Amino acid sequence: MLCTVLSSAQPAQADALTDILPTVKPAVVGIGTMLPTRAPPVVFMATGFVVGDGLSVISNAHAVVPPLSSQHEALGIVTGAGSQLQFRPATIAALDREHDLVHLRLTGTPLPALRLEGEPPKEGSALAFTGFPLGIMLGMVPATHRATLAAISPSVLPAVNSRGLAARALSQLQKPGFTIFQLDGTAYPGNSGSPLFDPATGAVVGVINMTVLKGTREGAIANPSGISYAIPARHVAELLRQSPGGK
Repeated sequence: MLCTVLSSAQPAQADALTDILPTVKPAVVGIGTMLPTRAPPVVFMATGFVVGDGLSVISNAHAVVPPLSSQHEALGIVTGAGSQLQFRPATIAALDREHDLVHLRLTGTPLPALRLEGEPPKEGSALAFTGFPLGIMLGMVPATHRATLAAISPSVLPAVNSRGLAARALSQLQKPGFTIFQLDGTAYPGNSGSPLFDPATGAVVGVINMTVLKGTREGAIANPSGISYAIPARHVAELLRQSPGGK
């Protein structure tokens, strides 16, 4: 009897994710910069997702806010399908460097938006994230990965010895209460900023933040660790409350 119950539950979970993806994927965008005189003109930086009124986009601060190379280079979002890219300029409405989040604002026509989940998931929860693991190398094709919430852990990875405790890590250790989600799903550098969501409802519970990289960016693609991290969605909600245009 137990075997029957377990086998019938698995297809139900699969069907839930299949049904919710058409709602999630239109709200997932690329983040990049546009410089008309460059080849290619658009450079991909990270994944982002739309929330609120359809004109707010959330992503990782570390991936989105490097200095622009020229006054003619614009920051914005990338949409479209396959190789047909569309660029929409955006401005930085607010930064939360402590939690590595950025809130971008668009103008014009609102995009489909995702809802933030008010209740945090529990350890062992089945989750999923959608983004662009290889950037736009294969065109704008968002990929979805399943992940289990393996642990809710401190935001600082344990150091092998005292030399591994960088100044940033020490400052974070002095701020109790900042925890992150450790996932068993494999994310890649381009997944930074991807929404982590409940596969049954599509509600966002976190933002993919980093992967335990093995050496270089290329090494992470060739030999991924299978351990990824996400910032809880409550920090996104706080950032939006403090931002112009945020809700």
